[in-house]
Amino acid sequence: MKKFLVIYKAPSEEFQKLMANSTPEEQKKGMEDWGKWMKEHSAELVDGGAPVGKTKQVTMDSVTDIKNDIGGYSIVQAESHDDAAKIFTDSPHFSVPRSSIEVMEIMPMLTN
Repeated sequence: MKKFLVIYKAPSEEFQKLMANSTPEEQKKGMEDWGKWMKEHSAELVDGGAPVGKTKQVTMDSVTDIKNDIGGYSIVQAESHDDAAKIFTDSPHFSVPRSSIEVMEIMPMLTN
């Protein structure tokens, strides 16, 4: 099995609007939807992941606060890249407007 890094993306303003305009019951249902989805895909989830906070970009010359659309991550396992991507077609992440999910293979490190 191959491993894949999964990045959940959505514009931060969309997520903020969703949170501001949803009731505690709707937020609870959203968390329940995530729990159900994660249980259904437990065989593929190597690391269910978590939301992520603010970003700092590090270069050789500086450390800078930046913004991006990354909201969280997971790590999954699958036979192929296509199989890994198919895991997310029913993801509750798509309840956030303008959201997307990126799936990329984690390449094995070459060692001597």
